[in-house]
Amino acid sequence: MPIGYKLAAEAFGPKELIRQAVRAEAAGFDFVEISDHYHPWLDNQGHSPFAWTVLGAIAARTERIELATGVTCPTIRYHPAIIAQAAATLALVCDGRFTLGVGSGERLNEHVVAQEVPPASTRQAMLGEALEIIRQLWRGGYQSYEGKYLSLSDARVFDLPETLPRIAVAAGGAKAAALAAELGDGLFATEPNERIVSGYRTAGGDGPRYAEVAMAWAPDEQTAADAALDTSRWAVTGWKVMSELPNPVNFAAATGTVRREDILEQFACGPDPARYLAAARPYADAGFDHLVMQNAGPDPDGFIDFYERELDKPMRELLAH
Repeated sequence: MPIGYKLAAEAFGPKELIRQAVRAEAAGFDFVEISDHYHPWLDNQGHSPFAWTVLGAIAARTERIELATGVTCPTIRYHPAIIAQAAATLALVCDGRFTLGVGSGERLNEHVVAQEVPPASTRQAMLGEALEIIRQLWRGGYQSYEGKYLSLSDARVFDLPETLPRIAVAAGGAKAAALAAELGDGLFATEPNERIVSGYRTAGGDGPRYAEVAMAWAPDEQTAADAALDTSRWAVTGWKVMSELPNPVNFAAATGTVRREDILEQFACGPDPARYLAAARPYADAGFDHLVMQNAGPDPDGFIDFYERELDKPMRELLAH
């Protein structure tokens, strides 16, 4: 089972993210996945560089490790024609090591272009149209499209790789899982929900299934949990909150009552490898086969060293069963 490292673009600047990706490759990770945001979740995270520039630089600095967006919204802030071009170019630059992870988006990032951010059901329908446009452009030649929400006029992506990037579609329920099966090449999720995987498979999906595992490494549990509480407490709010709040200040207000105990319930914290293996097991049991280590601890180098020294082998043994 491939194991990935999450590049937290809300928490680090572009050069640091590139450095971490190079280290992740040396440590044995199979892929890196980067969030594609305009804003961080909280102001004190302090960063949000342009993910596609970072990915291009990582492609030039690495040889083996695969790359993925986790995830891009190709509907409002980006038109799908732009993402079709960007993904095709990146696939060429990295010699086919790229997976395009897509989702219906969060208000946090999409409202910045001063367009209406519609309800979640409409965003999902827009995502379906966006995927149709991307697929159409990747067939080559000039293409046009007229949908209910999105359109395309005489557009052509001139530089296409021989092997197109696979598309992993984010899903939190049955409808999105069915969309992933119909128009995607894989599934992306953030919770160990077997029903999402079974819905994807029932709808005909047979591609890779990505999931993020929340963790926070530090030499002691309290330091790890406090770091996650400071910068990543938004993660405990759930998708209905995460998809709708418009700015970091709103997330700060919405998470003011989150406690260290809440973090410890959802994050594997501290120096004990057994905690991390226990956190990963439900995802493997649910049917996910590409797991992303999402570290919210204060020391990324310490986490990568810990993973290479103490976690890589037992994690792979766990996931092989």
